[in-house]
Amino acid sequence: MAANSKPAPNGTAITVETLIAELGVVPTPKVAGEWTVDKATDAIFAPTGGDTHSKPAPDTSSPLPYFHLLELLKTTKREGWRRFGITHGESIADHMYRMSLMAMLAPPALAARLDMNRCIKMCLVHDMAEALVGDITPVDGVPKPEKSRREASTMDYITGTLLGQVGGGSGSKSGSKSGSGDGDNDTGAVGREIRAIWQEYEDAATPESHFVHDVDKMELLLQMHEYETRGQGHVDLGEFAYVATKMVLPETRAWAAALLQERAALWQSRGQAPPGQPTMPELEAAATPKTNGVDEANGHATVK
Repeated sequence: MAANSKPAPNGTAITVETLIAELGVVPTPKVAGEWTVDKATDAIFAPTGGDTHSKPAPDTSSPLPYFHLLELLKTTKREGWRRFGITHGESIADHMYRMSLMAMLAPPALAARLDMNRCIKMCLVHDMAEALVGDITPVDGVPKPEKSRREASTMDYITGTLLGQVGGGSGSKSGSKSGSGDGDNDTGAVGREIRAIWQEYEDAATPESHFVHDVDKMELLLQMHEYETRGQGHVDLGEFAYVATKMVLPETRAWAAALLQERAALWQSRGQAPPGQPTMPELEAAATPKTNGVDEANGHATVK
């Protein structure tokens, strides 16, 4: 083996340059048989290339295992774009971060009806389970109940096993101290808060969750348009445009309508009709909020 080579997990040699270049790439683990958190963490943190990467330590008072696990949200790509050849597209963390900044700009009349701190937190945690589960899309063939099981198991692991003994944070619904005055020192409170906010998003039964589901779709539409713009007419992502019709709040639907007008102008400047563009009657029709996490238009087109 050459001096500047190291063994890859499959036994072949890779150059040091390639090793360094791919440090930011952590593929979603492939798990044989029934998916479990233990199998997923084994696959991610198993020894590779002679370097030992320990699995996050369970039931510790240190937040470091949780901090390390969060990196997977930065290195895991949103899968829908990869099917179109966009291999260096956005990560899960990219998506959630822009959502949180978008949520801060909720129109005043809408913001007055919502717990905005909770909405921003929900944006930041709603896809957290994908750190281990990966970005499962309909074409992956994973049934919805199985997808939900994997994600709930992952959130139990993150918020219980990794954060159950960790103190700090507020742990309260709106981000303020608990009535006892020592909410910031409540061991495990942050984990419980994250778990509750994630479940609220999944259940989609509150005004805050409806808003965040809409922001989720809006962020997808923005990314669709931005990739098409930079694609110079060679990238058609129109199959994602329909999610605009699944948004439920008038204020966020107005955002989507304005964006789709931008998109229409872009394609028309190229001498083409915007592919997949919903009609104005479709955009104006009121969508019905879905509950119990059964809304398919949460950032994944049906044929994704």
